[in-house]
Amino acid sequence: MSDDRLIVALDLPDAASGLEIAQRLGDTVSFYKIGLGMLTGGGLALAQELSAEYGKRIFLDLKLFDIGATVEAAVRGLTRFDLDLLTVHGDPSVVRAAVEGRGAAATRILAVTILTSLDRDDLDAAMIRPGDVSDIVTERAARAFRAGADGVIASPQEAAAIRALPEAAGRLIVTPGVRPAGAEPGDQKRIATPERAITDGADHIVVGRPVWQAPDPRAAARAIIEALP
Repeated sequence: MSDDRLIVALDLPDAASGLEIAQRLGDTVSFYKIGLGMLTGGGLALAQELSAEYGKRIFLDLKLFDIGATVEAAVRGLTRFDLDLLTVHGDPSVVRAAVEGRGAAATRILAVTILTSLDRDDLDAAMIRPGDVSDIVTERAARAFRAGADGVIASPQEAAAIRALPEAAGRLIVTPGVRPAGAEPGDQKRIATPERAITDGADHIVVGRPVWQAPDPRAAARAIIEALP
């Protein structure tokens, strides 16, 4: 039995590889993330196939960031696909443009706060204002909600603080940077276990390599689902 709180990230080079993993996972997984890395490898075609032919929910993770008119046009075009979730950067002007482009479509706009691969040293190198990373993430989440975002992307370490925001009522919190106990962190720096992420307020957790790199991806996904509270 699947649990759509688990989103499996198909961070693979092409659609054929992604489809193979999805077929191996079968009915254990109902929700998939397709990101920028697969875009030129048939990612949009895979999104359409998984939705139309396999009945899967789709999270398209493109992290759009551009001037308002361009973001609006891009989102308007992407709503032709049957997407459940679509990411843009969490700047309020970008969020507002994405919401305008989405129009009456069912696609939910998620705002990226601070990437889970970044820490304070990375923010310093990018000349992001001083302060605790969690505080910056929480403030960016609040501003994105006020701009109309349906939800936010944040690390599981910030989920509880975001969930406590008055603006977060009825909004989604989706957490990448989730690793089962004992799994390698890879390029993620702000991580937590699936159980902790859900307990702290996440609606969905995103897990990629610990599932599709496992000797038995189906068993790995099932173990994550069974551990969720």
